[in-house]
Amino acid sequence: MMELMRSNDAVLISFVDALLNDAKIGHFVADQHMSIMDGSIGALPRRIMVEADEIEKARRLMRDSELGHELTTAS
Repeated sequence: MMELMRSNDAVLISFVDALLNDAKIGHFVADQHMSIMDGSIGALPRRIMVEADEIEKARRLMRDSELGHELTTAS
């Protein structure tokens, strides 16, 4: 799994999750239950992790959706 993006914005995370689901790209949202640890203030960013063999497809989808600025820098 590779990190596609991270954000504190719950709406953005939900939107990207829906985009990836619609495109049938294997992924999961990591750290989504960490709000228990940070007192539900959203201080800890959530990460969207994508299957390594689909990361480029996911990045292309993000760019096509004008969300390229949200991508984690590729290593």
